[in-house]
Amino acid sequence: MARTAVRGRLSWQVAEVAAITEETHSVRTIALNLPDWPGHHAGQHLDVRLTAEDGYSAERSYSIASADGEPVAITVERLEDGEVSPYLTQELRLGDQMEVRGPIGDWFTWSPHDGGPLLLIAGGSGVVPLRAILRHRQRSGSGVPVRLLYSSRTLADVIYREELDQYRGHAEVRYTLTRAQPPGWAGFSGRVDDAMLARVAWPASRRPLTFVCGPTAFVEAVAELLLARHYPASRVKTERFGGA
Repeated sequence: MARTAVRGRLSWQVAEVAAITEETHSVRTIALNLPDWPGHHAGQHLDVRLTAEDGYSAERSYSIASADGEPVAITVERLEDGEVSPYLTQELRLGDQMEVRGPIGDWFTWSPHDGGPLLLIAGGSGVVPLRAILRHRQRSGSGVPVRLLYSSRTLADVIYREELDQYRGHAEVRYTLTRAQPPGWAGFSGRVDDAMLARVAWPASRRPLTFVCGPTAFVEAVAELLLARHYPASRVKTERFGGA
């Protein structure tokens, strides 16, 4: 209900595509030029509306991939049966325009005064808002300890891999690959389970602030494991995408 009320006060505005980065074979990041953007916080999202020549329109919500103070960007994964993502990932070009509305949501946000330690757990494109949190932490100069556990199908499917690998020494980044692992793979394999969390998660006694984002089944399974490890429910923030 609160989210609906907030959206009702927001206005659509025209955004121009300022840059496009191909992240993987099916994922791209789209930077937007928004002269009237009010500013956003790491972890928020926005709505995108595309309108066809015949007047038909489709709306989708996307996590904001950029940190506080950075130009607005979204990272979109192509769904072959989707209405919006195939256009955004295959046809959209520099200078093209779209309507956006936002920023939306305050529950899944982080700022340095929220403290930590931080535990970030992502499934697939659920890494997008967590990347924004990592970038905000770095840009703000925060020394809050942070660990990221990122579950992906294959190494080629890891979004922002080059950027995430550069955090070594500043953040603990661990991958688990669920479908295939390259020769000599030293990371985790398989789905996130309790044994994996035992090696990655902060002790519950430290009261970590945890953000979990990904498909619904992934988020629910991870949240249950964290609660079983005595993580306070109030400090486990979740965001889901996909079907219920």
